[in-house]
Amino acid sequence: MNIVSLENVSKNYGIKPLFENVTLGLEDRDKIGIIGANGSGKTTFLRITAGLEEPDTGRVVRAKGKTLAYLSQNPPYDENLTVLETIFASSSGIMQTIRDYEAACHHLAAGSADAKLLERMSELQHDLEMNGGWEIEANARAVLTKLDITDTAAKMETLSGGQRKRVALAHELIFKPDILILDEPTNHLDADTIEWLESYLERYTGVLLLVTHDRYFLDRVTDRIFEVDRGAIQSFNGNYGYYVEKKAEQDELREVEGHKREQLIKKELAWLRRGAKARTRKSKHRINAAHALMAAPKEAAKQDVDIAIGSKRLGSKVVEINNISKSYGETTLINDLSYLLKRDDRLGIIGPNGSGKTTLLDIITGRVQPDSGEIDIGQTVHIGYYDQESRELNDEQRVIDYIRDIAEFVTTNAGVQITAGKMLERFLFTPAQQYAVIGNLSGGERRRLYLLRILMGSPNVLLLDEPTNDLDIPTLIALEEYLDDFAGALIVVSHDRYFLDRTIENVFRFEDGGHVREFAGNYSAYLEVNEREEAEGKTVQAAKDQKAPEPAASAKSGSKKLSFKETRELQDLEKRIAETEARLPVIEKELVVAAADAGRVHQLFTEQQTLEAQLEADMSRWTELAERAQVDL
Repeated sequence: MNIVSLENVSKNYGIKPLFENVTLGLEDRDKIGIIGANGSGKTTFLRITAGLEEPDTGRVVRAKGKTLAYLSQNPPYDENLTVLETIFASSSGIMQTIRDYEAACHHLAAGSADAKLLERMSELQHDLEMNGGWEIEANARAVLTKLDITDTAAKMETLSGGQRKRVALAHELIFKPDILILDEPTNHLDADTIEWLESYLERYTGVLLLVTHDRYFLDRVTDRIFEVDRGAIQSFNGNYGYYVEKKAEQDELREVEGHKREQLIKKELAWLRRGAKARTRKSKHRINAAHALMAAPKEAAKQDVDIAIGSKRLGSKVVEINNISKSYGETTLINDLSYLLKRDDRLGIIGPNGSGKTTLLDIITGRVQPDSGEIDIGQTVHIGYYDQESRELNDEQRVIDYIRDIAEFVTTNAGVQITAGKMLERFLFTPAQQYAVIGNLSGGERRRLYLLRILMGSPNVLLLDEPTNDLDIPTLIALEEYLDDFAGALIVVSHDRYFLDRTIENVFRFEDGGHVREFAGNYSAYLEVNEREEAEGKTVQAAKDQKAPEPAASAKSGSKKLSFKETRELQDLEKRIAETEARLPVIEKELVVAAADAGRVHQLFTEQQTLEAQLEADMSRWTELAERAQVDL
């Protein structure tokens, strides 16, 4: 059954047709990925499907009674609202009830437990029970936890762009619509969160339509691919891997057909030049057919980004990082890091958002000064820094002038000099676009232009900070091929697992306290090592648990170093810890059962908080005594 139907839909911007006479249907439970070059119309297609933009011709029909949610690349927000109010903003009564319930829980956790609040919580719990809201509320808590949204009382104006994107994503997922449309949902998410989102969307039972550059994500989540290319939208009934396979077959077939047509035209031309000896019915038909064949329009060749730019010679000394540290307030981002960057290094830097990855690149380029330590740059080093914000873009400047500021001519990796304009054409900027201002470009076109400017400087040390954000898949493939032959050092900060697998040979992982740990291999190799270490850690802990002495034995072995009183205390602690650990799961279950009883909820919540604090103190004291008693921890 079609949930959304597009009938003869066309859309043009000026002289540029995005797509023409598109007829498609989105069926129940479809999970569709949109692929196409930047500026091809992917976002426009999403907006038309969502009803946020009207097509020039044709119509979009959505099934009655179906709810729809749309996540844009840069979601709008009200800076005066709190995170909680934004997440649960909806005309739906049940969403408003959940918002009020979450706010009441926040006040209760903060220590406000007056009679009015408890009475209000009881009313809200009753409303949720009567309207089937507990399932949505449980989903909301899971989503907020996985997206690391903890401070729901914060104002939206205080959040970073990435945090606002997470809040907007949480709103759409909690809403649980029948039709979910996502434009670049993986931007600003770390690898762990992307993996969680993958599993969440795999379980999603509505219609999913999304644009993303993350090819692993596309491969694992989608079961159909729509390709927007040269004014048409073609459907492939499979995931990204299936699409790549079928496109290769299509390209091969078109190449064969194109060759056959060229040979046939040559034969027809030769025949026409010899001239027909008689104007017979047969020869006239042949002449008309030959003219028709030659006049038939050729299919426009698909243009791909051509990154063929050389790099400057790089000496033996590249970048030396000597004992650098950097903190902001009480947060340490980098703690005594030293590393000798070599000419052929391919480093991938990973870690949670805000862990210091971008700060390291800023320190290497001199944009930020370390608190201690120093960076020593070799004399032959020419750094190209592709940052997240595209800070060097000027919306008022013309595209061609922006590139000419770097160089009028560029030398390709084949040693050929070409003009800035020709280089722009290789990056898919038409002559008309080259004389337009940068502010008129789409987000992806701006990032592609920024990439060209960085590469036009012929760097031999390349720093890429989240290069996959807003770049289309064809450009990413071209960039990966360029990096395969890049004659210099490369440092990449990215959450794109596919891109990391293609481009790097070592992983730096930022950990708590500003420590950086190195792993050999690409991202998949890092995952294997990390999973193996976690499994080994669990095995070792399980073995320790099995070998742990009984309380009496512990007291006996500890009696040599502990006083009699301390030995008794150790025994009592072990008993109390066991009782507390057994009680806490029971409280969790009782909280669910007593959800409609505000008084009981408050009583259980207070007991839970008290026991958790007591358990932490008891564990600390037990560790101290057990170490002295030489207990095997």
